[in-house]
Amino acid sequence: MHLEAVDTVGVVGAGTMGNGIAQVSATAGYDVVMRDVSEELLAGGFEDIQASFESLVARGTVTKAEAEAATDRITGTTEMDDLADAELVVEAVTEDMGIKQSVFADLDGICKPRTVLASNTSTLSITTIASATDRPEQVLGLHFMNPVPVMKGVELVVGEKTSDETVTLGQEFAHDIGKETWEADDKPGFVVNRVLMPWINEGVRAYDEGVADKADIDRGLTLGTNVPMGPLELADHIGLDVVLDASETLYEELGDRYKPAYLLKRKVAAGDLGKKSGRGFYDYE
Repeated sequence: MHLEAVDTVGVVGAGTMGNGIAQVSATAGYDVVMRDVSEELLAGGFEDIQASFESLVARGTVTKAEAEAATDRITGTTEMDDLADAELVVEAVTEDMGIKQSVFADLDGICKPRTVLASNTSTLSITTIASATDRPEQVLGLHFMNPVPVMKGVELVVGEKTSDETVTLGQEFAHDIGKETWEADDKPGFVVNRVLMPWINEGVRAYDEGVADKADIDRGLTLGTNVPMGPLELADHIGLDVVLDASETLYEELGDRYKPAYLLKRKVAAGDLGKKSGRGFYDYE
């Protein structure tokens, strides 16, 4: 499979990551089929895409005509079978190995033999996900950063049996939709979350232990290390539940240095998940 053969991109999941992947793929000229389990979730995905395009148009990043044309290239569906004609499918469902393997097993039976299957997982093993298929050489990780329409990076994750041709296709696709890539071996957390999760958790611990207030912790990290967001603000934007899930996966695989901060667990238990819920370490209402 070469990039020239890819006309239709399938996306499984219309949530934050899925609808972002659909948006950037359609903006680059691909026809996109975005699938989720209910019409309500699909509608939410399209609402997010519309809001994102409105913001990009206001900033002059795309024109109104380009945004409308890209939106018209996205078809929503609740039927997995509607992904049958896609030459590349990107899965962006919840970070649960059982769910991901079920999705990949279904895709393996539905998609054409040459179709490449990619996962947007941020921590889970591509090799294990691929084992649910009869095409592990055509499975790779395409880990997009959030928010997808804005962030330039895509992490290419190479499973035990991922072929060089599949890696090349993933890289070429990412570049074609305006992203830059780096390659990671199939080890827990890959590059980004392996480094990022302990950084966020240590910021949470510093706040919880009274080292500084939350604004000064974030201000210290932004001014002191030249990052755009400090750990607490970034955690809110990612979603505290997502940070906790990733931290727990890495803790299980790599040990104590990835143990989730107590305050992070308490926030999630209270339903304060960050920006998406209106409250996390900061208030957004």
